[in-house]
Amino acid sequence: MAKPTLQVPAIDIAPFLSGDPEGKRAVVDAVRSACRDIGFLVIAGHGLSTDDLARAFTLTRNFFDLPQETKNKWHPTGPSKQRGYHAFETRGLAHTMDANVPLDLRETVFLGPIDDQRAHYEALAEAQPAYWPNTIPTEPQGVDDAAIAIYRGFERLSADLLRIFALALDMPEDHFADKIDRHFSILSCHHYPALTEPPLPNQLRTGAHTDFGAMTILAMTEATGGLEVNMPDGSWAGVQAAPHELVVNLGDMMARWTNDRWRSTLHRVVNPPDLADAMSRRQSIGYFMHPNYDAKIECFPTCLETGDSPRYPAITAGEHIAMKIEKSHNA
Repeated sequence: MAKPTLQVPAIDIAPFLSGDPEGKRAVVDAVRSACRDIGFLVIAGHGLSTDDLARAFTLTRNFFDLPQETKNKWHPTGPSKQRGYHAFETRGLAHTMDANVPLDLRETVFLGPIDDQRAHYEALAEAQPAYWPNTIPTEPQGVDDAAIAIYRGFERLSADLLRIFALALDMPEDHFADKIDRHFSILSCHHYPALTEPPLPNQLRTGAHTDFGAMTILAMTEATGGLEVNMPDGSWAGVQAAPHELVVNLGDMMARWTNDRWRSTLHRVVNPPDLADAMSRRQSIGYFMHPNYDAKIECFPTCLETGDSPRYPAITAGEHIAMKIEKSHNA
């Protein structure tokens, strides 16, 4: 008998957030299965403001429509070079997987932590850039406030999701609380314009990669040429969240924490099949949850079977992210 085909599951997490014990258990069980089997899920009932999200999409789209020389004013030049505006075809995420492919067909505004933790990490010089003040566009008017508002919304939601994850891993619900109180998470506002000329061989909107951090929360507009997930059978499956839904996927840190019990899954953003398709313009806003810079990423005891050894050496979150970012800039 053929095995049933796995699909990215859709889970309403509102029963967990409401605090109902039976509802919490059902959500935890569903999330545990999704993280174990695929590493991707689509969530509803998350409580993120749809108004804040719509405003962020509108104003960042208006920013991307500005002349190139105007946008370039917000390209970072200081210590925090992974933030601010990064132009079309300047980064390649597939390089983090050591793939020799052309750069990604997208442009991005990156936003880092809103809370300045540099004083706390005064003795750890390498942590300073992770908490450096942001380079946030101020044109059009209000785009900076919109980006900060949606960052705060994702920040709250990620803490809620980590409470679910902790219970799903047989740990106390607050297990992650002291590991994220000085997080250095990144918000990315990606723009994939309609293509005007054929891509290079093996060039995608975003090359195949796994995410760096603990998890990613993603909102997206609907357009041709979108997110695809590498399923356990090796096939690629498209994922499109409805306007009231968000996509959640695990990153490499969670795989290390769980000794690969949970999956950090390969994914990509493919090109539209028709270059003449003006409706293929696409946006996404993602939140990449990075815990505290000095948080230890090592196997959780609940994920280590008797007689087994950790598959990965212990590393700090800051060391892990720095290694991945360096690769993404190397063409």
